[in-house]
Amino acid sequence: MTDLKTHLHRYLQSGRDAVLWKLEGLGEYDVRRPLTPTGTNLLGLVKHLASTEIGYFGDTFARTFPENLPWLDLADEDPQADLWATPDESRDYITDLYRRVWDFSDTTIRELDLDSRGNVPWWPTERSEVTLGQIITHMIAETHRHAGHADITREGIDGAAGMRQGNDNLWVEEQSRTEYFDLVERNARKAAGL
Repeated sequence: MTDLKTHLHRYLQSGRDAVLWKLEGLGEYDVRRPLTPTGTNLLGLVKHLASTEIGYFGDTFARTFPENLPWLDLADEDPQADLWATPDESRDYITDLYRRVWDFSDTTIRELDLDSRGNVPWWPTERSEVTLGQIITHMIAETHRHAGHADITREGIDGAAGMRQGNDNLWVEEQSRTEYFDLVERNARKAAGL
């Protein structure tokens, strides 16, 4: 039987891997371009998750990430600076940074017990005192939420879809997706009286 910390860590890592997988095979423009009205873009999701993990697994437990990330200093003037990559921030830089952040975060996870206490300085005071277990759970939710954004965003680019490499978790085969789409559309119209 796997211990709880190992189990939680595995869920966190599967989300991390899924997010990076969504960039594979895409050109520079497609990983950077905004694909929703709110500006969601694939490389920005990776940058955001790297920044978020630094805060939750670093600042929360009085640990400092060893690299200076200029966009974190811009948070007051541009609160979305971590949600998109500038032209001089290469894809390799952002994805390698994310992997370095994993190592940093994984050290926190490895060295602390699930009930180790921390403080999230940007949360309201009444909720800011947390445990490592709460933070791992929070980051699993955050990472998988953005993995879902990445999945839908990627599907909009080239039709590629799926939960993770080697397991797309899709019940409808690619060749019959159009038929399935049409079935859902017909029934939506019927239900709406259209």
